[in-house]
Amino acid sequence: MGLGQGVLTDVYGLFIFDVMSDNPIPPVLMPGQLLARGVARHLRTLDFVSVEELVPARGLRVDVMALGPKGEIWVIECKSSRVDFQTDNKWQGYLEWADRFFWAVDQDFPTELLPEDTGLIIADGYDAETIRMGPEVKLSGPRRKQMLVKFARHGAMRAQALRDPRFRSGDA
Repeated sequence: MGLGQGVLTDVYGLFIFDVMSDNPIPPVLMPGQLLARGVARHLRTLDFVSVEELVPARGLRVDVMALGPKGEIWVIECKSSRVDFQTDNKWQGYLEWADRFFWAVDQDFPTELLPEDTGLIIADGYDAETIRMGPEVKLSGPRRKQMLVKFARHGAMRAQALRDPRFRSGDA
């Protein structure tokens, strides 16, 4: 069954849904994906654009990376539960890939678990609010250029995947 026949396709973690189907099935988002959606909407109100599931380096995958109007780069890790946070052993590796780092959690998350020297965003599937700004540690020029290229390529590949469900790339 292909697009045009009502299927939900996962291309690079991005769900593509054919709305022309006679039997539409809305995509089911996981709790972390819902947080990411609310965070992305909030970031747009701050004039940031964002991508999800970007790989800054082998073995790392950030939930949301945002690019600001002045070229600032933020990483936001979405945690849907205490267990999700406690089993994340990689988050400190994300610090060197952004100017600011944030946690995004829902209103019921025990925020006292989160390091106080990181940013905090309270989110749901519809919106978010920045509670605490993460400290700014500016990226070096070469690292910023590297991340801007990764961000642009990641966004372009996702856009191309929306246009062509058979699109494949080795560096998603």
